[in-house]
Amino acid sequence: MSRAEDGPADMPRTMRAAVYRGRDDIRVEELPVPCIGRGEVLVRISVCGVCHTDLKKIHHALQKPPRVYGHEMAGTIAALGPGVKGWRLGDRVAVFHHIPCGACYYCERREYAQCLGYKRTGTTAGFEPSGGGFAQFIRVMPWIVQGGMVRVPRGITLEEASFLEPVNTCLKGVYRLGLRRGDSVLVFGQGPIGLLITQLVKARGGRVLALDLLPERLRMARKLGAAAAFDPCGQAWKKAVLKLTASRGADAAILAVPSDVAFAQALTAVRPGGRVLLFAHTQRGDALALDAAAVCVDEKTVLGSYSASLDLNPETARLVFSRRVKVAPLITHRFGLDDIAAAFTLAAQPTKDSLKVLVQP
Repeated sequence: MSRAEDGPADMPRTMRAAVYRGRDDIRVEELPVPCIGRGEVLVRISVCGVCHTDLKKIHHALQKPPRVYGHEMAGTIAALGPGVKGWRLGDRVAVFHHIPCGACYYCERREYAQCLGYKRTGTTAGFEPSGGGFAQFIRVMPWIVQGGMVRVPRGITLEEASFLEPVNTCLKGVYRLGLRRGDSVLVFGQGPIGLLITQLVKARGGRVLALDLLPERLRMARKLGAAAAFDPCGQAWKKAVLKLTASRGADAAILAVPSDVAFAQALTAVRPGGRVLLFAHTQRGDALALDAAAVCVDEKTVLGSYSASLDLNPETARLVFSRRVKVAPLITHRFGLDDIAAAFTLAAQPTKDSLKVLVQP
């Protein structure tokens, strides 16, 4: 490893980063700016979204410290390693941290999230590669440079570009449902992820019936395209869903919250032959009570979706860069590195006025 052959002479040698040191222990520290090698790129991070996947890893100590997390990231190319083609200093980019190998058993079946190569993280701010977006610079490894960086067009902010990864994951989940135009889809949870899913279902021709406990989020869901929005407490919403679906029940449901109650509600509220997608149940060991007859006799399907799909990168970029999927209205809070603990707390314990939380290193 060495300093880049193509980069500004005044490149700093140190940077600030939020370092995971143990359960619920994040410290802003001074680290060396990563050195890059052949085929690699150094990106100056402008913005990184706070994702609940990282919050779970930090809160439950799921990985060994030290690490620098953060993967919903966008920034500017600050240096190029030897042999890099197609990129220039100053290019604005969104960076994915995982790319599948494209040749294994799982990739042949387009089950990219199960590819062993996909599980290898290709960006780092130091220590074990873990994303690195909660730092001022990241090292982008060759396979990510080749297939996991997206050029951001003029007129699109880097804040908007940082949504490419979460929008991709949501779009993958919507595709897994195999929706038909006009299908009625319950979307449980209208936080940042639920609101992305709501827009994507609508973009695919579905009719969204949104559910959330907060009136403010229900209003946002309607604004972003939900045909109807309900508080899931009580029985009124169930009657409304039956009325809107000729008494059949919804064609599908997506759980954008890891709630046992929501799962039970979803399985009951979808029609015979309907589908329930688990999108937020990412904690190993979590158990769900399941009415087996609903699956066997009523032929309801329960399925899951995790992480992004390389195949969907072009469509994701079109949706975000055309603003057909509106991400800017979801941004409610921005924090610097010094306040990253407050950013994590707000993202983990949202208020009625909070949606997407961004960190600006």
